[in-house]
Amino acid sequence: MATTTKIMAIGNSSGIILPKEVMARLHVERGDHVFIVETPNGVELTPYDEDFAETMEIARNVMRENRDVLRKLAK
Repeated sequence: MATTTKIMAIGNSSGIILPKEVMARLHVERGDHVFIVETPNGVELTPYDEDFAETMEIARNVMRENRDVLRKLAK
């Protein structure tokens, strides 16, 4: 699927308007954040933040390993 859009001036910045079909494929709505990721083939627009997901996985592991300590601290 190839879709084109125009780069427009938005104040002192630039932006693009995503067609509703593209937003539907990304599963995003107005106000959502999207991430621009550099890939070997260019750039990718994604709603998935790889760094945040990695950080959350580390947090889950810490919470799992220290469950008893965290319960005591919560009291």
